[in-house]
Amino acid sequence: MYAAILAGGVGTRLWPRSRQTLPKQFSDITGSGRTMIQATVDRIAGFVSPEQIYILTGARYRALAAEQLPALPEANILVEPSGRSTAPAIGLACIHLRRRDPDAVIAILHADHVFRDEAHYCAILQQAEVAAQAGYLTVLGAQPDTPHTGYGYIKRAGDALPISGAWPVFRAERFLEKPDLATAQAFLAEGSYYWNVGNFISRVDVLLAEFERQRPALYAGLLQIEAALGTDHAEAVLQEVWPTLENISIDHGVMEGAAKVAVVPLDAGWNDVGSWDALDMVLAAGEDGNCITQGTVIQTGCSGNIVSGGDRLIALVGVDNLVVVDTGDALLIGHKDKMQQVKEIVDALRLQQREDLL
Repeated sequence: MYAAILAGGVGTRLWPRSRQTLPKQFSDITGSGRTMIQATVDRIAGFVSPEQIYILTGARYRALAAEQLPALPEANILVEPSGRSTAPAIGLACIHLRRRDPDAVIAILHADHVFRDEAHYCAILQQAEVAAQAGYLTVLGAQPDTPHTGYGYIKRAGDALPISGAWPVFRAERFLEKPDLATAQAFLAEGSYYWNVGNFISRVDVLLAEFERQRPALYAGLLQIEAALGTDHAEAVLQEVWPTLENISIDHGVMEGAAKVAVVPLDAGWNDVGSWDALDMVLAAGEDGNCITQGTVIQTGCSGNIVSGGDRLIALVGVDNLVVVDTGDALLIGHKDKMQQVKEIVDALRLQQREDLL
């Protein structure tokens, strides 16, 4: 199995730790001592070698990726000339891999996700590889434990498919957009719906065949880029063709209309760590009920707080359910229930042209 790790984006709701110069995937958001992209590579190290891992990122993050992942060949860091959606990025990884190993299975992963039970996640990922070898475009579906309205869902169909392995694989009946609360509650009660983790596992030839069938214009552009690989004008062709590629997600562009899609249920404590309050779900609180990811904190009479500090001592007195993030040049304090609004702070800084804080 090969892996292509999507490592674009900034993660504005994790400001001020996540910045344009050091976005969340290249930061240690959880306090593990490893950045999120390093943790992603570490997670699959037992069955995917560094030579088989590709990173998809922007030009400004090429050096960061190379610095943080020195075991990866430099040629495996694939630079997108500009931000597009996931279908062009995944297509770029696939044409590079087809040139190298046409029969390969590729796992499309995200650089900034967390799985509390990493052993189970790896077992499920390898089960998905078996389904991919059988010709299925395979997705991982996380077992929902709450009626979450911020995730897309996948509905499974019928009984398990006749695919060997210790874990069941089902045909994916359909993909669903982020639901309202009542719909999410119905999904949870029904029991055959899963959160869309955004991990896709497929044979390269099968995935590119779906690109060709469903997105012919996008596929034609990828063929132009592929024809130039290994030549002196490869970069020029990439720069010329890339802006013309259809800007569409892999879900909408390929997976929803694919002929043969499977889902492997996953119960590994998945979280996409989209905002600071998500740390409540991926990290254990201390005996005082607070979650301290970094820094030195002294507290009295406090509970339910999330703190990501720096060099300065942070002292908390009689406060509950706050997020406190200190990066030296910026200090964020807010209620855990309001962390989605951090993006509004970033928008305000952008209007003020505070590039030093973005």
